[in-house]
Amino acid sequence: MSHTHHFPEHIDRLRRLYSLALDETGKQFAAVMIHSGGETFYYGDDQSAPFRSYGHFAHWLPVNLANQVLLIIPGNIPIYFQVCPKDYWHEVDSALPSWVEEQFEIYTLNSSAQVADQLSAILGKAAISSFDIAYLGENTQYAKAVGLRPHSLNPPALLKWLDFQRAYKSEYEIACIRTANRIALQGHQAARHAFVEGGSEYAIHMAYLLACNSIETETPYTNIVALNEKAATLHYQNKRRKAPDKSHVLLIDAGHRFNGYCSDITRTHASESAHPVFHELLERMQDLQTELVQMVMPGREYLHIHEHAHKGIAEILSELDICNSSIDEIFSKDIPSLFMPHGVGHLLGLQVHDVGGRQINTLGEIKPPPERFPTLRTTRMIEQDQVFTIEPGFYFIEQLLLPEQCTHRGKSLNWSLIESLIPCGGIRIEDNVLATATGADNLTRLLL
Repeated sequence: MSHTHHFPEHIDRLRRLYSLALDETGKQFAAVMIHSGGETFYYGDDQSAPFRSYGHFAHWLPVNLANQVLLIIPGNIPIYFQVCPKDYWHEVDSALPSWVEEQFEIYTLNSSAQVADQLSAILGKAAISSFDIAYLGENTQYAKAVGLRPHSLNPPALLKWLDFQRAYKSEYEIACIRTANRIALQGHQAARHAFVEGGSEYAIHMAYLLACNSIETETPYTNIVALNEKAATLHYQNKRRKAPDKSHVLLIDAGHRFNGYCSDITRTHASESAHPVFHELLERMQDLQTELVQMVMPGREYLHIHEHAHKGIAEILSELDICNSSIDEIFSKDIPSLFMPHGVGHLLGLQVHDVGGRQINTLGEIKPPPERFPTLRTTRMIEQDQVFTIEPGFYFIEQLLLPEQCTHRGKSLNWSLIESLIPCGGIRIEDNVLATATGADNLTRLLL
């Protein structure tokens, strides 16, 4: 079923969650106000940075506009203060689809300052004081201006509770992430074609955007489009206009955003000119990634998937003669971290790196990653309806590898082979995976 069919159920679920959140965090507040966020201007300039709605606001409304306000009073229909300033400099697109409108009581206003007047009347009918409202959002000055008290601004207990719950996705959210994956896959198909045709990083990037019918500010993050050695820069941000004489490898990490929900997909492609060992390495990493996806199931610690990734890389290092040691020795010496310095994935949803990845309960208690794996973003137990990325990588990063040449650990590395593979950059393969009651549902491996 489509996301529109599931949206009423999604809103009902949020209404129950927010009522429970207020009860379980001490009943200090009787209602919650959420602000979408304000425009941010570049320093010393009159141009604003691209806007993105605050995650807890976007959880309720697929609206990406500044200075919007939501009011949630348990037992009542959620109220949306739709702020549509009269502006002939910019288009103010306030139209909402009917399937969204039907779930809210909507007040259309010309400025956010008018919210205060409407708020007084609404609170009077509900027998609630402005002192009883918790405020979530960055613009705390605005909250004070409408009469909210200082201790109600982003109350930590409430935020921790809500952050933790964001990991569990409704059917509406899952449908949106599926659609974001489907559209992103169209872009990845176009990017691969542009690579095969000899396109530059810029040309591949533009082919991706065109296939997704997107502009860059609409993507969840800046596309990583890396040819050859640049694939070893994990968050490579540039787009070279000139293609190399020979494009051996393309690593493209690119997603799409649908109704605020993200996909986050990485693919690595190798041309015939790539080193033969790199081709074998790519095939082995694809097999490993498939294994890791199949490990996603309720009751398993996410850390175990990360550890399995490192054990798999230890096997690859040994069997491809990149490291001349036993698999156990390679793993015990933490040599895989030289080739995969990042975590195997993260929570995914309204944010690419969604909130609550290291929380273990609604109280906000944190389970830090083990000292051996400090970059692991997710340490939670896997539970049903959570969505994760699974993205093992294998890179030839000179900054990490070259200092090991004279160390005890480095003596087991096959430096002549590594030097011949450095021009290939690296590999990352990333899918978006839903934990179901029976195992993994790979949202990325879809037919176009």
